[in-house]
Parts: sequence; structure tokens; C-alpha cells
Amino acid sequence: MNARNNQHKITNSNLARKGLMNSLVAAGILAVSGLGGAYAAPDKLWKAGQILVKPRTGLPTNEFNKVLRRNNAQSQGVIGSLGVHIISVPEHAEAAVVQALSRNPHIEFAEMDKAVALSAFTPNDPRLNDAWHLSKVQADVAWDYATGEGITIAILDTGVDGAHPDLAEHMVAGWNSVDGNNDTAAVHWHGTAVAGTAAAIGNNGIGITSIAWNADIMPIRVSNAADGYAFWSDIARGLNWAADHGADIANISYDATTSSSISKAAQQMYSQGGVVVVAAGNAGIDPNYSDNPYIISVAATDSTDNKASWSNYGNYIDVAAPGVSILATMPGGTYGSVSGTSFASPATAGVVALIMSANPSLNAAEVENVLEASADKVAGAWHPYYGNGRVNAATAVQMALNMDNAPIDQQVPTVNIFSPVVESIAQGIVQVEVSAFDNVGVASVSLYANNQYIGTDMTTPYQFSWDSNAFADGDVTLTAIADDAAGNEGTSASVSVSVDNIIDVVDIVPPVVTISNPTDGSSVKRTVNILVYAQDDVAVGQIKLFIDGDIKATVNGESLSFGWNTRKASDGEHSINIVATDAANNSTSKSIVVMIGGGSNDKKGGGGRGKNK
Repeated sequence: MNARNNQHKITNSNLARKGLMNSLVAAGILAVSGLGGAYAAPDKLWKAGQILVKPRTGLPTNEFNKVLRRNNAQSQGVIGSLGVHIISVPEHAEAAVVQALSRNPHIEFAEMDKAVALSAFTPNDPRLNDAWHLSKVQADVAWDYATGEGITIAILDTGVDGAHPDLAEHMVAGWNSVDGNNDTAAVHWHGTAVAGTAAAIGNNGIGITSIAWNADIMPIRVSNAADGYAFWSDIARGLNWAADHGADIANISYDATTSSSISKAAQQMYSQGGVVVVAAGNAGIDPNYSDNPYIISVAATDSTDNKASWSNYGNYIDVAAPGVSILATMPGGTYGSVSGTSFASPATAGVVALIMSANPSLNAAEVENVLEASADKVAGAWHPYYGNGRVNAATAVQMALNMDNAPIDQQVPTVNIFSPVVESIAQGIVQVEVSAFDNVGVASVSLYANNQYIGTDMTTPYQFSWDSNAFADGDVTLTAIADDAAGNEGTSASVSVSVDNIIDVVDIVPPVVTISNPTDGSSVKRTVNILVYAQDDVAVGQIKLFIDGDIKATVNGESLSFGWNTRKASDGEHSINIVATDAANNSTSKSIVVMIGGGSNDKKGGGGRGKNK
């Protein structure tokens, strides 16, 4: 978080507040609402031929590349400083490779590069509205003490109309994470509306105002699509860029809560004192998401503090905020009324900006605690519809100011290496597991071997892949150091292990077989390209293909491609069986059944060419 001057009282604030409210009444506002939500992406929508993979901290690059090669995958680069690799894989094999890599103990996570839709409703119904949400969260009272000055809010969205008169003055340099350049122009109205909800300029006699009307806006375009869809990789890349370029808050009005890659970027920002706010989604369901400690998930409420009918809910909700008929900026210097958790999220980001502006000394955990503790408990202490309550800017700012008198955290974290155990034998790549606890929260855990730095993990469970091959055989001492947000440092008891990389390790793990085409139970015709991939923890030796019990192909290596002319086969069910064997003679067999349909296999030929499907 950037250092900021703590100015508690705004000069002539009552006059300024009255001017802001009067400007809203006087302005001609075009209101837009919508019919259908664009929350849920179509089933199985991801980037073809690409996945996201994070190796364990400490895993050598050459070992990681070996793992990838065994899975017919290749790294195309790393997302900033996150350590998350963009991995190319054969099309139609994305899910299989993710599954195989997820089983590897030296891979922290592997996930599809999913496409996610905007958490907003498409505008199509012009009408007049008012800025009810500002008074509902008591923003006008909060403005006596904080306006967001000195705070930068990154808007990870579809780009922002930086020339809009209610945004232009507070725009700062941004980034296009899709193209890797500074083109942040709006490709969809959504990003401009989100930016205006968080930080439209106030006290300028123009149009509207926002909760944090004195904050700066950092546009991060994560989508080039006319419909606003974005891939998780572009969101993670944009969040990493924002954290590295001075953003205090990041707003993501997409379904981003469950992505491990985005969570890794959010954790990086959290460790630097920043806060990430994310829309809960507009499907009107409980998606059964787990709570993400590095993301503030926001549900939407209406003017009577009821949950919006379409707002998602559940255990992952941290707070709720107004999200129905919210006045916002629109491209081309216009204004509109919009609905969705897409706008509850930046409204919350605005409250977070006021908290940070009021008390710049707060760390990310303290900011979130203030936000949640100060929220109006519209349905008790906690509720799946509202989380910890509907945000209240005035109460939050007062609580933040009073935090100046809070005791300084001087308690050091406790940290312990529980695997490997003392005097155990270490061979090859060793998985090191560490536990760490703190009264406020652990920021990071670092591992050392013989005082040599191995790496830092900021995500629980704290796990490392230590390459014992880099050390001479003999005793090696492992030590872990845990840091909290206040800078307190705790050191573990040393664990001495004996490195012995001479003993041969017997390979007893068989290969994993994936038949990516055709799929089990599918109907086939003409010439079918049978695609097979095999992965092994050491190396695949051979793959054999059998059709109806007859061997058709044998290859040495990790992949097999065979063109099967089904015109010569009878109608009905046929079995495809694969046997993969590794160098230690461990083998795996996998079978599927396909159907050849009568009258549709073009056995007699024809005058035209069918279209491949």
C-alpha cells in the first residue's frame, strides 16, 4: 500500500457534500436496466489448448519441464511474479492433463483457463433514477472524514472510457493484460460503469459522484471481447500488474473466486497491503464456493436491504452492498442506472478506499476486519445472503480512525517443519511441509537448507519441493521462517536430514492413459483419428492400440495417433483398448466403446464431401 497523508477532516466538507448531492439532482441521468444476466459462462468454456499450472516453490525448472514433457505439455511463460505458468497442451486433452498434473505432489495446482462472463445485467431500459445507494451506506457522512484521496483503485474489466468528464481527472496509467500493452480503451460499457461506481469524481458540478469520489482509477483491461468475456489467465496477469504498479485496491466484477491463479495474485497483493474485491455473481444460487481469505466477495442488495433476487449467496460471501439500479458512468460521457453484483463490488471497493484514506497505516487484514465489523447487521452477525452485513461507509471510517489507538502487533508467528522428520533420508525432490500460525495472520513462510534460501510460499498449506540433488550427500539442516503482516518473524526448530542420492528408487507407479478422441460412448463414422496420451512419473516406454481385440498400432513414446477407417467395420459397438507400459514395465490399460451407426458411414462413397464434426 502506498504511503498516504492522514487528513481526517475535509475543509468545508458540509458544503462539498451538499454540492455533490445537488449535482446529482440537477444532472440528466440516462437510466438503463436489463433482462437477462450474463453471469454464467456456457458449460465447458475455456481456452482451447491452454491450462494454468503452478509448481511447488523450490522445484527446479528442469524438473518441472520433465513433468510437463511427460504430460505432453510445454510452458509458454510465467504470469509476472506469481510463478503460475501458462501451459500449452493438445486440444481436447486439457482436462486430462489438469487431472494428471494435479496428482503430482510437486505441482501446487493445475486448472483450466476458464472464460468468465460479466456479473452484470445488459442495459436496455432507459429511465430516470437517483443515487439511493450513497445515502444507504452513509457515504455522505463518511465524506466529512475521508473521500478516498491518495488511494488507487484498479478496475479489472473491459476497459474504461478515460475521457469521461466524471472520470478523466482521476485516471492513472493502466494496462491491457490480453495484448500486453497500454490500450485500456473500453470495448464494452461494463468497465466504464464499474469505474464510475467506485470512483466517479465528486464536487465537480458534473453528472454523478461515487463513494470514493477522490480516489484514482487504474484501468486494467482483461478482455478484448465485445461481449466482455475474460479468461482467468488474463485476470491473474492483470491483477499481478496492478499489485506491482501501486494499486491499493483491485475490483474484479467477474467470477474469479475459485481460480487458484487469481487467488495467487490476490495473495501477492494482500501481502503488499492491498485488497481485492470480487463480485459474487448473478445466478441467484449458492455455488458452494469455499471462503477465500485473500478476496472480499460481495453480494448485492436493493434499496430495502433485501438480497437482490439474482445475487449469489453462500459461505464465501464476506459482505453485501447496493447493486440494484446504481447510477454509473457510461462510455461517451453519458450516465446510466445498472444492476448486478458487478456494481455491488465496486461500491464496496469505494468503502475500502475510504477506510484506507482515513487510516493509511492499516494492513490488508485490518482493512477487511474494519469493513466487516462496521457493516450493518441486516440479518444477524452473519448470513449467507449478506456475509457480515451490508457495508456502512460512515461506521467504517470512524472505526478506521479509532484504529490509531489499537495496540501494535508484536507477537511473532509460530512455525514448525513437520515433514520430513528429523534424521530421515532425503533423496531426489523432497516435499517439505510446514505449519505456521499467528494471532493476526501469517504473510509468508520461507524455507532454507543449510542457510541457503530455497523459496517462499504465501499460501496454506505451506509446501515446498526441495531438490536435495543440489546438496552433497550427508547431513543438511532445514529451517523455516514465518513473517506476519506487522513484520514480526518466527523461526522454526531446525530439522536435520541425511541426503543420500546414491540409492536407486524402484519405480512402481504405472502410466496414466488418456484417450482424448474419440470419447467413450460416442458415435463415429468415416476415418476417425484416435488420439492417445500417456503420462508417467519417470518415462513412458510404449503404447499399444487394440480395436476389438486386434492390435492395430504400437509406438514408443508418450503419444499415439492412428487413423481408423470405420467404413470397413460393421455397424454396432466396437471396443478401443490402450495398453501403456513404462520403462520399469509397469503397465496400464484403458478401454472405451464407440458406436458405428447403420446407413451413415458412407461405405459406398458419394459425389460430395461431408463436413467434419
